[in-house]
Amino acid sequence: MVKLVFCLSRRPELTREAFQTYWREQHAPLVRSHAEALGLVRYVQTHSLPAEDPHQALLATGRGGPMGFDGVAELWWASLETLDAALATEAGRRAGAELLEDERRFIDLERSPIWLAEEHEIVA
Repeated sequence: MVKLVFCLSRRPELTREAFQTYWREQHAPLVRSHAEALGLVRYVQTHSLPAEDPHQALLATGRGGPMGFDGVAELWWASLETLDAALATEAGRRAGAELLEDERRFIDLERSPIWLAEEHEIVA
């Protein structure tokens, strides 16, 4: 399995709540509608808790890390070959372009790292 990991930062004019609502209620159905064309096996959204949550402060203080993200998107494919095959089709390219166009509406793409990875499950 190959996984795309996308750490999302919202556009500056959006509240965290508006960002997460759009992502869940508008973007998620769009991803679902293109899942077959993209060869997706799985899609998961992880929405961050508010910065005011005491657990967030504890984590940030204890590690001294950078500011957190508004959420993380994870998309799985059976293999890189499956991903490549999907993107080689007109339907796959069209789906990818439509998703990117929608992402520009709510994601600050310049502040949102994205990469492909392989999982190594340690505790299940």
